[in-house]
Amino acid sequence: MQAAAQPEEKTSFLGGRWSQLVIGIICMGLVANLQYSWTLFVEPMEAKHHWGVAAIQVAFSIFIVVETWLVPIEGWLVDRFGPRPVVAGGAVCVGLSWIMYSYAESLSVLYAAAVIAGIGAGCVYGTCVGNALKWFPDKRGLAAGLTAAGFGAGAAITVIPIANMIRSSGYEAAFFNFGIVQGVAIFLLALLLVKPRAPKGATVSRRNLATKQDYTSGQMIRTPVFWVIYICFVAVAAGGLMATAQIGPIAKDYGIASMPMTLFGATLPLLTMTLSIDNLCNGFTRPLCGFVSDKIGRESAMFIIFLGEGVAMLGLMHFGQNPYMFVFFAAMTFLCWGEIFSIFPALCADTFGSKNAASNAGTLYTAKGTAALLVPLASVLAIGGHWDRVFIAAASISIVAAVGAKFVLAPMRRRWIESENSNSAKTSASPSVVIGAPASE
Repeated sequence: MQAAAQPEEKTSFLGGRWSQLVIGIICMGLVANLQYSWTLFVEPMEAKHHWGVAAIQVAFSIFIVVETWLVPIEGWLVDRFGPRPVVAGGAVCVGLSWIMYSYAESLSVLYAAAVIAGIGAGCVYGTCVGNALKWFPDKRGLAAGLTAAGFGAGAAITVIPIANMIRSSGYEAAFFNFGIVQGVAIFLLALLLVKPRAPKGATVSRRNLATKQDYTSGQMIRTPVFWVIYICFVAVAAGGLMATAQIGPIAKDYGIASMPMTLFGATLPLLTMTLSIDNLCNGFTRPLCGFVSDKIGRESAMFIIFLGEGVAMLGLMHFGQNPYMFVFFAAMTFLCWGEIFSIFPALCADTFGSKNAASNAGTLYTAKGTAALLVPLASVLAIGGHWDRVFIAAASISIVAAVGAKFVLAPMRRRWIESENSNSAKTSASPSVVIGAPASE
């Protein structure tokens, strides 16, 4: 039956791996508003209900925690049942959550909707990234980068229509209407998804040593090499978040936030201009650095990029009071930070196999949530306007991660994979194991 199904998938345009990648990117774009457009709704909700901005923002924190920490479970479901039911379920949660937001008359309802939104976003995010890793073993960095870039591009396209609807019809109408549109669109796209099957002959580049075995998440977390990868992810994510989350307050303390800035014929307040450029860099770097890592190797790319992030943050510290230097080094910081969402999933699949790539990458993705817990440290370090402490701490973390990736992780991962592949080859050659092999499949 499987042999008969393969020719049909090959002749189907929508069943091809590039078509499936595009579908995943669009799904990611449709779910991006749950995170990136949230800030547009905070003030209108406060103006109507007077709950307090801090209380409203708790909903956003709940969303991030649920979206991040449930991805391993959602990835496990994808690996077992395929992408279609998981993304379809995520679509229902996406639509339902925004409809609930539109009707919320109490914080408890708002928080419940945030939980549902987190589940929906995690279902879509984890599935689409996992699919990209499975479809493209030969281009994992590029495929994961393009998919992750879609998460920001969607919000960039819809942020203006949402803002206009909030002004013209109220935030409730924007939540309700866009919730339905996003939910229905993702659901329809989910019906087009098929279970990933990498084409014959698609292999990992020699620059990226890959395992010949497939590990479950339980097996993965029992290996020392996973925890070294996890620590590197946490370090770079925390360093970047500590600096990037404080761009607004830093610009205000430097006295340049409202300064008119003209670039490419557009004049905007410096902070607005900076954030616009930063978001473009954050999206652009994901496929770019993923592609580079496919060519030169994951750890080599990590060394260059993480080191660049540290240098960019030190440049922001020393030269940031100059408005043009502030814009430049802030952009460089984002350019060297967003790539973690393409390189680390690819590295995870290289190291632990494609079969359980969704659940494994989801488990590694929890490092983002762990890193977020360290972000308040920046506020503590910055007490009294000492932003240099924030920059030094964040830059140091990134530089240490760069050195660790190149000189600790790379040789450790190589030794481990070569050892595991060697053991696998010996086991496969054993007659007793060959006899029992079908049972393990």
